[in-house]
Amino acid sequence: MTNRAIAILVGLAVVIFLLTQTFYTVDPTKQVLVRQFGAIVGNPKTEPGLYAKVPLIQDIQRIDRRLLDYEAEEFEIIAGDQKRLVVDAYARYKITNAKTYAQTVPGGEPALRGLLDSLINSEIRGVLSSVPLHAILTDQRANLMEEITRRVNGKTKELGVDTVDVRIKRADLPQANSQSVYNRMKTDREREAGQLRAEGDEEKARITATADREVAVIKADAGLKAQVLAGEADAEATKIYAQAFDKDKDFYAFYRRMDAYKQAFSSGGSTMILNPDTDFFRYFNEPPAGAATKK
Repeated sequence: MTNRAIAILVGLAVVIFLLTQTFYTVDPTKQVLVRQFGAIVGNPKTEPGLYAKVPLIQDIQRIDRRLLDYEAEEFEIIAGDQKRLVVDAYARYKITNAKTYAQTVPGGEPALRGLLDSLINSEIRGVLSSVPLHAILTDQRANLMEEITRRVNGKTKELGVDTVDVRIKRADLPQANSQSVYNRMKTDREREAGQLRAEGDEEKARITATADREVAVIKADAGLKAQVLAGEADAEATKIYAQAFDKDKDFYAFYRRMDAYKQAFSSGGSTMILNPDTDFFRYFNEPPAGAATKK
């Protein structure tokens, strides 16, 4: 190979090297900062395309612009009612100001994750330590998460990062406390059940007493009405008897005497020792008045 060929190859290599050091591309998922001797030059490049920089003097820093996930380390907190709770949380964030982010978090993504871990831990403790355990395990949890997200985002914005969401994946009691808490909850439920049964028995007794009182009133009213009707019936019968007596006194006396004979002799085997001339046997000795004429 001649010296001329070697020179051409060297020249091509230099050109290629300078081209690679001069031009760079911006991916849709990235934002690019240009640094000159470590200092940031201009604004971040966010539009996809081909860009140029000063070779050998300037270099580039690529920063992700997508929505990113972060899972915090599991940690233990004490709720507002002094219940211990093991929390496993995660966050979603997005780097919205690459220049601020590069200046405030020089360590890049590992440093940012360390800051997020500290912030999430601190804000979750700050919010959940003021509420009882049941609030964390019920529908109130969504409002608590919104408050935690708001607090964390207020601090990460200073780093050029928007915290979109902070959530608790898992909230469990420590293993050592689970059984005691279960027993206490069981006792509370049994006490509530006993109270409900007692209230039910009391309501049953009240309803039964009311029903018995109403039954007694109804029976008393019915008895009173029955006595009134019986009295009215007796009065009507007496009236009818009186009217019959006035129409035919002899027949009425004969009918009453026959009824007395019936009651006296209907049982059978009865023995009565009386004077046959007594008034009781009057109709045995003489027919009733008018019997001869009606024969």
